[in-house]
Amino acid sequence: METTIKTASLILAAGRGSRMKDYDGTKTLLPLSPGLSPYDGKNPILLEILNNLPQGPKAVVINHGKDDIIEATRGLDLTYCEQPVLNGTGGALLAARKFLELHQFDLLIITMGDVPLVRRSTYAGMLENLKINRLAVLGFMPDDKKQYGVLEVEGGQVWKITEWKYWREYPVNMQESLRICNSGIYAVIRDDLIRYLPVLASRPHIVQKQINGVLTDVEEFFITDIVEYMCNDGLSVGYVIGDEDEVMGVDDLPALERAQGLFMRRGNDLR
Repeated sequence: METTIKTASLILAAGRGSRMKDYDGTKTLLPLSPGLSPYDGKNPILLEILNNLPQGPKAVVINHGKDDIIEATRGLDLTYCEQPVLNGTGGALLAARKFLELHQFDLLIITMGDVPLVRRSTYAGMLENLKINRLAVLGFMPDDKKQYGVLEVEGGQVWKITEWKYWREYPVNMQESLRICNSGIYAVIRDDLIRYLPVLASRPHIVQKQINGVLTDVEEFFITDIVEYMCNDGLSVGYVIGDEDEVMGVDDLPALERAQGLFMRRGNDLR
């Protein structure tokens, strides 16, 4: 008798969205169907993400605008995990540690609260990839890599995710060979992830940030470190390719208007 594999989903939605000028609300509740302005309308980003994720337990990591997010999703049987300090994607993952440890599931999707156009079929493809790998990264291949992190791959495996501030120092021919960018969306086997959470928590990065006009050392954590830990331990990390429009993040007004246009044109095909 075949055992049913259960999937959970974690949405990272704690950020402020500081590049969304002239908007004081919660970025992940911005509409994909605009009304009188791009900031007013229907089909909030977060609800579209929830609609397209696989069935199973779901949690949202919150901070900025948390009351608005809870109100907008009331009745959807979500777990809310507060990230008290905005200390990176890994910090968001650690904020959800209780959800990850207490809920019973086999596989986990980790996605972002401002990336609404990922199709159900893409999430399904990532889960399928976990039949041969312990973690799968959703990548994309843009014409211009801009300042995205890139996947260093060989033989269908990811060996490292390298941020722009590091790969920009590579020789030009090596830069050109790195074509796959990181969307920041992952699928992972639960037991492997839980095993690495204490390691992640014990190895913060010290990052300098301006706080009240003062350059201050702060601790941050990054999900990409878990990829590195797994690779170093010989666990296989794979990848799935999505298209650039599908994985676009809504981080400023032009991106919001583009996402709204794509959503309206593609309609049910998004799913």
